[in-house]
Amino acid sequence: MRICLLSFSIILSFYLLSQDRNTFRVMCYNVENYFDCIDDSLTRDEEFLPGGMRGWNYSRYVQKQYNIARVIVSADSWEPPEIIGLCEVESHKCLFDLIKGPLKNLHYRFSHFESPDARGVDVALLYQPESFKPFHEEPFTITFPDAPHSKTRDILYVAGIVRATGDTLHIFVCHFPSRLGGELETEGKRMHVAQVLKSKVDEIFTSQSDANILIMGDFNDYPDNKSMMQVLQAISPKIDSFDSKQLFNLMLPLHKQGMGTHKHDGEWGALDQFIISGSLLKKDNRLFTRLSDVHIHKPEFLLEDDTKYLGQKPFRTYVGFKYHGGYSDHLPVYVDFNINTYGR
Repeated sequence: MRICLLSFSIILSFYLLSQDRNTFRVMCYNVENYFDCIDDSLTRDEEFLPGGMRGWNYSRYVQKQYNIARVIVSADSWEPPEIIGLCEVESHKCLFDLIKGPLKNLHYRFSHFESPDARGVDVALLYQPESFKPFHEEPFTITFPDAPHSKTRDILYVAGIVRATGDTLHIFVCHFPSRLGGELETEGKRMHVAQVLKSKVDEIFTSQSDANILIMGDFNDYPDNKSMMQVLQAISPKIDSFDSKQLFNLMLPLHKQGMGTHKHDGEWGALDQFIISGSLLKKDNRLFTRLSDVHIHKPEFLLEDDTKYLGQKPFRTYVGFKYHGGYSDHLPVYVDFNINTYGR
């Protein structure tokens, strides 16, 4: 472990000495059950307590932190993102231990609210304060009209200033309800959360038609499912003229090419997505991106051989209830926004 920590420190030091790029990088990552080892009496976290059925313990908790950190710093050119949306994080403690432990040299801060999710897994946002300055942070709690006692993760909303350009960036981090119980049987819940999200986005557009909006997360639906296409109305960015008030799904073209972040029954699909407002696709904007700037991060250490369906699959932390020692059942995605100091 000492050699591993030393190597990790050298990598971070190299990054700090060599960082020099004219882009603003955002990553999104479902980290798969990042639980601490403390009992939360308000949630069902018993599986991930020492002595619990999953065999979770402090050593595995620390290893999970270093696994997450390795993913964050290993993006293209080993340049860690300015902003990271995380899914399946249990607590403030998990985030504090991550940024003060293996990521301490990168000076991340975080935004996180405890959500009513039954298992206690939430979404969170890591950010580097020298690059992004939040001025508003708020959770949007979901209530299902036809199932008021059903609980799910909040939508996290963070608005802040991108320091390189002075522009406001509106960020939503989401983790839509799972497909457990059947895709069609649970589809209505995801469509309802998408409607809540759409209404919040429309409120921003009402006050600022050219707002810079970034939505990211694990949607438990693919880019061409109803919640994305019909409710959120996030379309594929195929044209050169972009309506500022239109939402565009940057992962839709990759999904149609058979690429993805999660593998189910031998098929890859893009459950983890970036959705942006049209303003962020305009090259005269001070902050803009292109389809070529969107990436599924898949270094070899995040993958293992798929002996059942052939090819490769994500190297998971758990397979069922058995500890597997990997990273996550999802691959991370990241997008680079170009900084145009001469833009509008």
